[in-house]
Amino acid sequence: MSALFESLTLRGTTFPHRAWVSPMCQYSAVDGLPQPWHRAHYGSFAIGRAGLVISEASAVVAEGRITPEDAGIWSDAHAEAWEPIVAFSHEQGVPFAFQLAHAGRKASTYAPWRGHGSVPLDTGGWATAAPSASAFGDYAVPAAMTLDDIAHAHDGFVAAAVRAHDIGADAVELHFAHGYLAHEFLSPLSNQRDDSYGGSLENRMRFALEVVESVRRVWPDEKPLLMRVSATDWVDGGWDVDSTIELARRAHALGVDLVDVSSAGNDPRQQVQVGPGYQVPFAARIRAEAGVATAAVGLITEARQAEQIVATGQADAVLLGREMLRDPHWSLSAAHELGADLAWPDQYLRA
Repeated sequence: MSALFESLTLRGTTFPHRAWVSPMCQYSAVDGLPQPWHRAHYGSFAIGRAGLVISEASAVVAEGRITPEDAGIWSDAHAEAWEPIVAFSHEQGVPFAFQLAHAGRKASTYAPWRGHGSVPLDTGGWATAAPSASAFGDYAVPAAMTLDDIAHAHDGFVAAAVRAHDIGADAVELHFAHGYLAHEFLSPLSNQRDDSYGGSLENRMRFALEVVESVRRVWPDEKPLLMRVSATDWVDGGWDVDSTIELARRAHALGVDLVDVSSAGNDPRQQVQVGPGYQVPFAARIRAEAGVATAAVGLITEARQAEQIVATGQADAVLLGREMLRDPHWSLSAAHELGADLAWPDQYLRA
């Protein structure tokens, strides 16, 4: 029997198997609203029978978008636009989760194929805010957040989680990775505050853990709460694996059920050691030392590679990104290769 294609139950929610679609920004929304592109994009993964589809980073406040074309879930109108996408996934028997996000100092930037850096204020950009008035590379310098600003961002995550539940999402993932707002609070490279949100590890974790606690309070007990982290900044003196383990341990105690383990994104000086499965050891260590389920991501492309990660207990699930773009039916192909029984849609049985 294939370990990859065994079901996984977190709280009261069972995922049909452990090959999941990683969050991937599409930079194709209009005023944060998903478009026909999104219906086709996410629908293809549902038809391909992924074990879970996780949305792209969905901004919890308008100013938290990475780009002007990023999707959001900061209003009821946004939730209503997402609802048929969630419903179609459910019609195919595939769970759907929302990744809730705030880009902090990396907001208001160009979509990758449109340019680089911050979008000027007079051409659709906006002023950004972050833990400290410290820019990411050559991006615009953000304003240092006031306590009211922090509370506003915190409340955005909570309200977005409520909307996600209202339209039937099976899980939410808090995006605390890749140099976005929560990661900016966590890392001493981007957080130079001297108040209760800066300085010590305890203080730098405060924002993330407050969001976890508040979201868990409004998120139904039977539904799992996920958290994406960057396990390391890949820069000396930055956020590291030991700190991530402590964050994961604390977050798990507050109700996080699975940690989605990525890395990097917070400092342009990063020196990432890339190779097949290069982030899997982070997931394995967090799973063992923090006592929480994990998902591994990063250059996982082959069925037997994914099988080995799960079968050996390095992670409880794997997340595929680019490989799912290349082949939205990856799960069906992998199940065939591994001898697992994964039912094709009736409409595709002749294939």
